[in-house]
Amino acid sequence: MKQILIPTDFSNNAWNAITYGLNFLKDEQCNIHFLHAYTPAFYRMDYVIGGPTFSAIPDSSVELSLIGLEKTVNDVKEKFPNPNHKYNMLSSFNTLTDEIKNACEKWEVVLIVMGTQGATGAKEVFLGTNTVHTLRKAEVPVLAIPENCEYEKVKTILFPTDYLSDYKMEELGFLLNQVKTINAKVIVLHVNERAHISENQKKNKQLLAEKLKDVKHKFVWDNENLMPNAIHQFTRENDIDLLVMMNRKHNFFERLLIKPNVDTIGFHTIIPFLVIPDTAPIIT
Repeated sequence: MKQILIPTDFSNNAWNAITYGLNFLKDEQCNIHFLHAYTPAFYRMDYVIGGPTFSAIPDSSVELSLIGLEKTVNDVKEKFPNPNHKYNMLSSFNTLTDEIKNACEKWEVVLIVMGTQGATGAKEVFLGTNTVHTLRKAEVPVLAIPENCEYEKVKTILFPTDYLSDYKMEELGFLLNQVKTINAKVIVLHVNERAHISENQKKNKQLLAEKLKDVKHKFVWDNENLMPNAIHQFTRENDIDLLVMMNRKHNFFERLLIKPNVDTIGFHTIIPFLVIPDTAPIIT
């Protein structure tokens, strides 16, 4: 069974991400781990070292965390009954990003599902702090769900790429498996003002074509627009249901993480996006 991690802060945004993830994975056999990480409103050294039990300081965070997780699981079972899914609750006195890392290693997680905003998310900010940290550090794919994004069957997936790195099966494995399961089509979008690409880029494009040979796909070249306008325009004109991006240093997606303000970046999406870690070297 696939091991899926869904962090939650019990906000409406988190619940929206949960409902999307459950629908997205409804035909997959999954162990779904709901994670709530908490830290106290105050810090004392014995508390930091040993938590509330060691310090003998009463802390309602522990109880609220467990109550919230139990309610989440009960609501999921009631509203989304699915024999393919089993559920686990993870409550931890830790920072969210550290606990996500621990959970991914312990449970061999293959996908993290989370909202782009938390309970205190500002409307003008594209990505919340926890989401940014998770996307930067996660070693597994992250499915990020924008606020108010309602699930629709994923039929068409947009995959922007610069062809500057090769494509490993271990990086694309989850995506390819999911594309086959839901019978979706992948559109590979290359944005480049130049009329040609380098020999290394051609090689990487061919490698990607080989990886996609068993799924519906096509390659598109946009030499009139720049990022992020190219993504904006293409998603509007082609009914894109899911955006897939490789998280690689110095590329467009990393710039989103560095300056995630909508007004500064000019980028906002109302469709979910899957971020895949990319460890391949850049070859121009």
